[in-house]
Amino acid sequence: MQFRPFVCLLALGLGISVFAQQTPSPGESPAPGTQSAPESRTENSKNSIAPALDLTPGPDGKLSQEQMQALLRVVADKDTENHKLEREYTYIDREVQHKLDGKGNTKSTEIKTYEILEIYGEQVRRLIAKDDKPLDSKDAAKQDEKIQKIIDKRKNESDEERKKREQKEEKEREDDRKFVHEIADAYNFTLVGTEQVDGRDAWVIDGEPRPGFEPHMKESKFLSKFRGRVWIDKSDLQLAKMDVEAIDTVVVGLVLARVHKGTRFQLQQTRVNEEVWLPERMTYKIDVRVALVKGFNFDGEDSFRDYKKFRTSSKIVRMGELKDQN
Repeated sequence: MQFRPFVCLLALGLGISVFAQQTPSPGESPAPGTQSAPESRTENSKNSIAPALDLTPGPDGKLSQEQMQALLRVVADKDTENHKLEREYTYIDREVQHKLDGKGNTKSTEIKTYEILEIYGEQVRRLIAKDDKPLDSKDAAKQDEKIQKIIDKRKNESDEERKKREQKEEKEREDDRKFVHEIADAYNFTLVGTEQVDGRDAWVIDGEPRPGFEPHMKESKFLSKFRGRVWIDKSDLQLAKMDVEAIDTVVVGLVLARVHKGTRFQLQQTRVNEEVWLPERMTYKIDVRVALVKGFNFDGEDSFRDYKKFRTSSKIVRMGELKDQN
């Protein structure tokens, strides 16, 4: 999926921020304005402990802006932790993409299946099947060669190169955190009700762009172009499901790619290993024109399965093998 990084960041950020509208205690379902105030302690990015949150509603039955901002930081930290823990898992990603004509009819379909590996701290996608058929020996060899190059590069990485890479990754994570925190100011939120997602209770919350919002980050200028609905798991305070739609044209990048109104992204997550929430299914419908000339109109679905955790002491010792060093 060509635009997945941008859309995922936007959608996940929206999902985190809209939860700040209502926060009943885990496992309970009080009516809006009557929830109790759970005490919450969480580790931030520097591993210090944040003070307990006071989520007692005001006389109007609502949370103040300060309370919502504090809650947003807690839930954003949960997303950061999910991202870290995901690197401890291998899994399968099956991508189905339909190219559409001007009337929305399917012109062609492409199916690719990837194995997601962790190599020296980096997630790597290895193509293992096309159209649900295993790769032939030639294509499989190319994938093996690609993986081996990554292994060799990391094995031979100098201390200085590793430090620069880690600093770059940390800066990207910090930028993501700032973006997520800014989203809370970009939308007006409405609690729609309660539904079940995979047999678990979740709040259903809508987010609409807030008039007059002034972004502080260049990425945030896109927020007014989207609206969404999210489902937040009540027990874990995690994003269970989301549905985000472009309500206006979005211009992206120096080549002036235009993401048109109606572009849509849906994501459902699942609880894995009783410790982390990871993607289970993602669908999208995208209408894009690049450099005002070439158009791309497609929809598709990604399904994620077979999450398997490996020990941090594991290293790849030859193609396709993970060996525990303990």
